[in-house]
Amino acid sequence: MRPLDEKETRTMFEKLANYTGSSLSNLIAPPTEGSATTERMVFRMIGTSRCYYMPERIANLATSIPRDALLTSGTLIGKFTKTGKFRLNMTALSIIAPHARVKVYIKSNGEMPFLYGSNVLKAHVARWSEDAPEHSGCIVFNSNDTPLGFGVTARSTAEMRKLEPTAIVVFAQADVGMYLRDEDTLFTT
Repeated sequence: MRPLDEKETRTMFEKLANYTGSSLSNLIAPPTEGSATTERMVFRMIGTSRCYYMPERIANLATSIPRDALLTSGTLIGKFTKTGKFRLNMTALSIIAPHARVKVYIKSNGEMPFLYGSNVLKAHVARWSEDAPEHSGCIVFNSNDTPLGFGVTARSTAEMRKLEPTAIVVFAQADVGMYLRDEDTLFTT
């Protein structure tokens, strides 16, 4: 396990900032007095490509485990591809959802298609964040404010209002249905 280098850190933070915006600093800022979290959180690489988010105390304890024996520690945020790009993993949803910049709420008739891996159609959208730009990261919630997954907006808010009901408004990237669909390959190295 090792800290991220400068290029990896920049790449990962650019990807996370696409979903969280300026609230990205809440993930990495040291805790303040009276805050809910009392531990400093850090990002660490395990293996050659997987990035994890964990309390600093756990990261310090994990250094005593040999590299080849340590499989996981903390929450898997994503992995770096061979070309150097960063891909968010479904397990990062619980970390980025509270800090989401763009939120899309879908109706109950749109939940199952989204959980089966389909894109979000305009007919399935109940609410949408105001002034959402095109091609920005968004978190998809159900009507009970439960995060279901994340994706990329296909249209801006102004354009979305003019579209027909069958038009795609969010390109799905990951959803909680992946835990069942890809359970044998979700955490393999």
